[in-house]
Amino acid sequence: MNDLELAGWVRDILRCPVTHATLVDGVGPDGEPELHSTDPDRPLAYPVRDGIPVLLESDARAL
Repeated sequence: MNDLELAGWVRDILRCPVTHATLVDGVGPDGEPELHSTDPDRPLAYPVRDGIPVLLESDARAL
């Protein structure tokens, strides 16, 4: 879905720092890659900057 390339083991351990839900590839409103939380009650999107996921609550946006 986007250009985010993460090793399989990294993908397996990445979690939303707020809800601890798994993260999946997504695309933001600006067309840039994001990681989307799969939490059904509080889904959040985290930006990917220069190929690096920024998993800071202050940088997340609600989905």
